[in-house]
Amino acid sequence: MPSSISKSQFKPRALEYLREVESKKITLTITHFGKPIAKIVPYNTQVRANREVLRTSVISYKDPFEPVVKDKEWGVLK
Repeated sequence: MPSSISKSQFKPRALEYLREVESKKITLTITHFGKPIAKIVPYNTQVRANREVLRTSVISYKDPFEPVVKDKEWGVLK
């Protein structure tokens, strides 16, 4: 399977291309007049798993309405 196809080639065989992307873990670029317009990539479950690890990482946050960093500590405001 090519790594890049035109949208007119993709449309009639979309399911076939999607199955190949899923099974072979490849990226497919769809073009329109030779210019890339879309990229189809296999779904990555690892990204979600990384967020789950961070979910319980905050031990405590005593005052949720106050800034985490004081104004004078911001380098941008100096």
